[in-house]
Amino acid sequence: MAEVKRSDGRKANEMRPFSAKVGIIPNADGSAMWQQGGTIAIAAVYGPKEMHPRNQRDAEKGTLRCNYNLGSFSVEERARPGKNRRAMELDKIIEWALLPVLDLDKFPNQVIDVHIQILQADAGTRCAGINAAAMALAHAGIPMKEMVSSIGAGKMDKTLVLDLTKEEEHYEEGEGPTDIPITMTASGKITHMQLDGKITPKQLKEVIEMAKKATKQILEAQTKALKEALD
Repeated sequence: MAEVKRSDGRKANEMRPFSAKVGIIPNADGSAMWQQGGTIAIAAVYGPKEMHPRNQRDAEKGTLRCNYNLGSFSVEERARPGKNRRAMELDKIIEWALLPVLDLDKFPNQVIDVHIQILQADAGTRCAGINAAAMALAHAGIPMKEMVSSIGAGKMDKTLVLDLTKEEEHYEEGEGPTDIPITMTASGKITHMQLDGKITPKQLKEVIEMAKKATKQILEAQTKALKEALD
């Protein structure tokens, strides 16, 4: 069966060009930028610091608090300012993707705030935000068991593809699109995976293998950016 043709000429298992930079916000405790194709995310970390309000403190460990924001002019049609339901859901999704690799036991009653701003959006914004946030946390010196890296994969009709664009997320032919954002640790464990669309168990296994290879490349870029920030 012939593969669908991607509008940007990429192969099915090929990612868009990506880049990483650390230390972009001087007054933050840690900061980073992740760009993937037309999507640009920056993350800033503040803390650990005293948790307010007090009734939300955890006496046994620190709290991770993520704030995802899609810039008003990051999309073709101006986004409405302020938090909406989707942004609040992404706050929690990003927290869940990051928490398994963080060691927060040393910070009881304290909070680590991660602010993620999407400057430009062409799909994969949650994955870009997770990649930027992970680097920013490491840059801030927050104890981490290992790095996490995130990528979107999925299906256009019957063809499995990596790193969908906004246009590909709305592919209407045949079986239509399937979008699967996946976050993995450096050792290959999945900390986050979502599924929007239809896919067979066999295809899902293939998508996960595609994501494993892709996140290794992302990890290399994240690690390189962190090392360059120390020079």
